[in-house]
Amino acid sequence: MSSTHRRKLPVGIQTFSDIREGDYYYVDKTPFIERLANQNKYYFLSRPRRFGKSLLLDTLRCLFEGRKSLFEGLYIHDKWNWQTQYPVVRLSFGSGVVNSRQDLDANIRYQLQQQRASLNIETPLPERIADDFANLVEHAHRGHGQRVVVLIDEYDKPILDNLLNPELARELREGLKNLYSVLKDADPHLHFVLLTGVSKFSKVSLFSGLNNLNDITLDAPFAAICGYTDHDIDTVFAPELPGLDREDIRRWYNGYRWGGQDVEAVYNPFDVLLLLQKRKFSPYWFESATPTFLVDLLKQRGVFTPALSQLQTEAELLGRFDVDHIATEALLFQTGYLTVHAVEEPMTGYWLYTLGYPNHEVETSLNQALLPALGVHEPPKERLTLFRTLQRHDLGALETHLKALYAGLPHDWYRNNPIARYEGHYASVFYSHFAALGVNVTVEDASHHGKVDMSVDFGGHIYLFEFKVVEQLPEGKALAQIKAKGYADKHRASGKPIHLIGVEFSSVERQIVAFEVETLGPDAG
Repeated sequence: MSSTHRRKLPVGIQTFSDIREGDYYYVDKTPFIERLANQNKYYFLSRPRRFGKSLLLDTLRCLFEGRKSLFEGLYIHDKWNWQTQYPVVRLSFGSGVVNSRQDLDANIRYQLQQQRASLNIETPLPERIADDFANLVEHAHRGHGQRVVVLIDEYDKPILDNLLNPELARELREGLKNLYSVLKDADPHLHFVLLTGVSKFSKVSLFSGLNNLNDITLDAPFAAICGYTDHDIDTVFAPELPGLDREDIRRWYNGYRWGGQDVEAVYNPFDVLLLLQKRKFSPYWFESATPTFLVDLLKQRGVFTPALSQLQTEAELLGRFDVDHIATEALLFQTGYLTVHAVEEPMTGYWLYTLGYPNHEVETSLNQALLPALGVHEPPKERLTLFRTLQRHDLGALETHLKALYAGLPHDWYRNNPIARYEGHYASVFYSHFAALGVNVTVEDASHHGKVDMSVDFGGHIYLFEFKVVEQLPEGKALAQIKAKGYADKHRASGKPIHLIGVEFSSVERQIVAFEVETLGPDAG
């Protein structure tokens, strides 16, 4: 229920009891938790970082331990059997960076020792880690007379932190597999298991034999198990909203979808809480851990950035992730830089996903982070110039600015690469430069690497760009092509001036060789 009472904002708090006992705002996730606890036994959930996975696990821990008073006033309070309390084993790989197999093993040993202490298990320690974990689960079951709940947070972080060092990543994967494989044989002693992390490593590589692991990552009923919905913002956080533009909150931070277009979108909770605390819009989530490894990987693969706004992929690719083979789509989706925009079933059982940016924060920040990787020297300075030029609607200055931008790109940038990738690189610079500005950019056709046709809606004017490589398509002018495609037609009703801009680029001269402009509209001054 909404209330006028202003509570404290739970920024960075992942402990359920602290939130419930400390007069903090809390979004009730127990309807999802009740469904989870009663349906299956083994679960897997992937969500990007800072989405509330740790708080979810802590809530489950308190529930299974039977801490009834913490749930007063929540959905699950009168629907749960508080008489039965379960021993809970909770492991987390979220803190610190593991940089060797020995380091990982020592960390696992330490955590198992802590769990033994909290469950009062005093049996002698087995020599092997797998036996240590198995022994802990078995004795917790015996000692407490109830089967064990196992909750594992950030199960994949040691591997993710070392993805750019595949040899070490593989060693760490083996170390984790050694731990997780215990779950299969411990079945008679287990009541409930949930593993959460960012990525979904294949069952073969990390959970050999655990075939009954139910992956709820893309299941519609659990789409909002982490994150805040519009309803949550408008009710729970109502006292904090005055003074902030509600539509801006949505545009900046909403838009994450796990499942089809019918599934409700959620907000990143980290962003929302910091916005409400600091009272200004900023890319809080993106800046909390700049994805250097992601940018390095995209640079290495020469990713065509205009395609990121509408990337099509199969369901199978979204769920497959391994040290030796990481599909770009899977990586961008699982880390939260792209989200599901649409799902189709063109053939029975064959699911096609269309991915795109969730919101303004991610689109502008990711493109900004990619510009140096595309060879742009001073993105902030270039961004300001572009912004001021568009503010003045000065098309002559826009031509000068873009030519200077291309002149500054390193000449040998893609010297050793195939021509298509080379042309794709120049189209990527063009698109990412505008997308990083935060203006409304729409790509008409992202599938052809040599060109980028896009519209920019800014300051009451619409700009339509046709980008063409002259060596590739010598016949006809770019400007004539915009007209032939009729891109302007759908914008005429807006009543805004429409600028048609044909940009022709020479891959031999590595420069814009033609920049033709025509303006349509009532007040095209």
